[in-house]
Amino acid sequence: MSDTKHILLLGADGFIGRHVAFAARAAGHRVTCIARRTAALKALGFETFHADLTAEKWHSASSWKDLARTAHGVINCAGLLTGSPSAMAAVHEHAPAALYDALPHGSFLVLLSAVGIEAQTPFAQARRTGESTAQLASENGRHRLTILRAGLVLSDGAYGGSAVLRGLAAFPLLTPVLGRGKHRFNPCHAEDLAQRLLAATEEDNGPKPIVTGGADTLTLKQLTAATRAHLGLRPVPALPIPMAMARLMGKLGDAMRAGPFSTTAINQLEHGVLAETAQPLRGASEFLARRPPSPADLWHARLYLLRPLLRLTLLLLWLISGLLGLFAPPSAYLPDLAATGLPDDTLITAARAFGVLDLALAAALFRNWHPRLTFWAQFLLVTGYTIGLTAIAPHLWLDPYGALLKNLPILALLLTARALDTER
Repeated sequence: MSDTKHILLLGADGFIGRHVAFAARAAGHRVTCIARRTAALKALGFETFHADLTAEKWHSASSWKDLARTAHGVINCAGLLTGSPSAMAAVHEHAPAALYDALPHGSFLVLLSAVGIEAQTPFAQARRTGESTAQLASENGRHRLTILRAGLVLSDGAYGGSAVLRGLAAFPLLTPVLGRGKHRFNPCHAEDLAQRLLAATEEDNGPKPIVTGGADTLTLKQLTAATRAHLGLRPVPALPIPMAMARLMGKLGDAMRAGPFSTTAINQLEHGVLAETAQPLRGASEFLARRPPSPADLWHARLYLLRPLLRLTLLLLWLISGLLGLFAPPSAYLPDLAATGLPDDTLITAARAFGVLDLALAAALFRNWHPRLTFWAQFLLVTGYTIGLTAIAPHLWLDPYGALLKNLPILALLLTARALDTER
């Protein structure tokens, strides 16, 4: 790249966006990281610009004018796999169109898109719209345009689909693979993709998208086995997961807002994500072999699939606790609380009220509603239960069935679930 540029980076806090930010900074460019969450990027030493692309403010070019005035162009790595129609349109169309319009004439415009967007999914439709938006913005030579369609992207870390792959690879005794494991991939490394995106800032490839992927083509079964081997784990037999079951799990993931576990992800996989290209980047065999695994890699792989299990466990805890609080006969718990001296009516009312709170927490966990707030609500409620029952019925600490002692591992479980809740 010939000279130092001021690069506006949309989606800078994403998996690929962060790699682009580091690569741009290492190359000596000034990079302004545009993201909804900027705290981590600030801590990493980047210049940041806070913008929630779903907010209407950012759908007007005037909101971007001051930022865009000194920019040489934009690299757009923003994108949603799932979301409401309005959110998908905002992130892939309205906000980028406004930023493109605010750029000086002759700026570069580099868009990261995806292979497989011929599929009939909301994600594919949004990606097609994103490409059309960039193509429209570059008409009549207004901007220099390059659209890169990437397939599966891996890195030394993992996020989204790559994290699921790593989690499945580390599964004990058997390795689950979707279908018969015949889906084909040619993954590239995120660092290589970041360098390709930076190189595109010097190019003008016009409206036709360029497919980019790695040099090695592997089936899902082969890729999972290679990932397991890279983690230093011995081979185990594959466990085929019928696609009908995978689709059912995707629907459950949709309902629970479970990120990469979604109907869209399954549909895109079935459509195909092979990135056939004449100029491949490094293949998986090369970048997997270039460094040893660390304990953190193995921990992440083994813990990743425990995250939804922890969430389901807590969900069942609050669901059953709430139902018992509402419908259990008073004779089931009043004898244990007789020593409190409180009237039976007060104890029954408290049981019913806390039952409602417990069910509300179960619903919040099911829908993944404000995870941080839900965590604190759970933590404070369990702590409150423990302190309150200690005050009015301290003998429960000596209950042979652990009536109060059970709260200590529950608090530890909550802290563990919260610690694992951060993807990036």
